[in-house]
Amino acid sequence: MKPTLYVLAAGMGSRYGGLKQLDGLGPHGETIMDYSIYDAIQSGFGKIVFVIRKDFEQDFRDKILSKYEGHIPVEVVFQSVDKLPGGFKCPDDRTKPWGPAHAVLMAKGSINEPFAVINADDFYGRNSFEVIAQDLMRPRDRKGDYAMVGFRVGNTMTENGGVSRGVCENTDGLLTSVVERKSIAYDADHNIVFTDENGQEQTLDPMTPVSMNMWGFTPDYFDYAEREFIKFLKRDLTTPKAEQVIPDVADALIKSGEATIKVLDTDSKWFGVTYAEDRPGVVTKFAELHKSGLYPEKLF
Repeated sequence: MKPTLYVLAAGMGSRYGGLKQLDGLGPHGETIMDYSIYDAIQSGFGKIVFVIRKDFEQDFRDKILSKYEGHIPVEVVFQSVDKLPGGFKCPDDRTKPWGPAHAVLMAKGSINEPFAVINADDFYGRNSFEVIAQDLMRPRDRKGDYAMVGFRVGNTMTENGGVSRGVCENTDGLLTSVVERKSIAYDADHNIVFTDENGQEQTLDPMTPVSMNMWGFTPDYFDYAEREFIKFLKRDLTTPKAEQVIPDVADALIKSGEATIKVLDTDSKWFGVTYAEDRPGVVTKFAELHKSGLYPEKLF
């Protein structure tokens, strides 16, 4: 069974100031997301599902989905702050989305095969799609047999400032923890450093695996995730800016023993427009990737 790619795109309208401003970074105006879809098709994915907000559905279908017609089946599901499990009512003053873990839950009932989760605005690289597709297509004989792509932190940096990354620890290739570290940056000697919770500067080996929100799940994940989201709501329903991220769910399932998560190595180099200063370099990188033959002159 071919896996499905689930693209977290509900924040696109607000993040980019409107769909009309989706940034064309490739030689023919390709967006970062176009490269992800192309790489997914080349790596064996059989369907794309996007989670978006209902308020920009028509624009999204006209400007984004239409280009993929004839290349791969595409579906959409919707995230909204009031789409909650039974027994819960969204506070009247809540405007902030409930987070990526809630966004994944929106696909319950729509995805019935192994699936990968990615962000819409990150460039992950062909090899990362290949390794997670290969893992999702292997036989499984139990629930909770999941995976994530562990990018080497040295392949995820920008010269233009600090970045946030989920620093992973693993034992025998299985994830044991993901800790979000903010402002990971190069120091004067080009070492990769961050400041820990005790105010101490720590150095990261460039090969240290980090999460870039590229996860591999099977459909049993949805029931686990809904249970964990209910726990989150019982605790934080009235906290205006509280959100649940996917590592929160992953950590709970690892600790309960209900899931194991393989950390898949990739040599792919992440990039994105974290800072305005990143844009020229990203444009150059895409041009070079086309010239290398990895991508055709036009993707779609």
